[in-house]
Amino acid sequence: MSETGRVEAFSDGVFAIAITLLVLEIHVPSEHGHKLTEALTHQWPSYVAYVVSFLVIGVMWVNHHALFGHLAKVDRTLVFLNLLLLMVVAVLPWPTALLAEHLRDTDDARVAGVIYSGVMVMHAVCYGAIWWYVTHRGHLLHPEVDREAARATRIRFSLGSVAYPATVGLALVSPTAMLAVHGLMAVYYAFNHLAVLGRERLPTSAKPE
Repeated sequence: MSETGRVEAFSDGVFAIAITLLVLEIHVPSEHGHKLTEALTHQWPSYVAYVVSFLVIGVMWVNHHALFGHLAKVDRTLVFLNLLLLMVVAVLPWPTALLAEHLRDTDDARVAGVIYSGVMVMHAVCYGAIWWYVTHRGHLLHPEVDREAARATRIRFSLGSVAYPATVGLALVSPTAMLAVHGLMAVYYAFNHLAVLGRERLPTSAKPE
């Protein structure tokens, strides 16, 4: 396995564990009968927080895979930048559980919402830093990748660094709306984040094993 493949395989493991841990925060009620239905309904914040965070991690994994598909090699700096990103990915189940637990409580929900959005800010900064580093010199990209086209996508990567801090302020006004915005942003990035890169079709022989 190539060095690029090793880094991506390790990253896939972290993404898989983080996305799996999300569902463990949805507790099984101990009530029975009508009370069970009420208890399940009462847990709606857990369901919403789970779906949004699942989308966030899932979309990030898809784009992370696409990003590494354009690399011919990695270096020490990129490996450490990737580790910073994985550190933030691994912690996301905690603010998800915190927000789900307190979303119904006005003051506590604001605190939990700020923490949740703060983690999303770190996601955006770490992910953006990786792509800025990769495209700055272009020395890690496959020769077939258009380096100018890749650099042109950096503005799109930077949008999250602007939008996510705005959700911190939104969390102070409406944590529920803040969570909805994060879900919409995940959908946006699913279809648009790597659209330019997606047009670069690398030969099979150029892709890492």
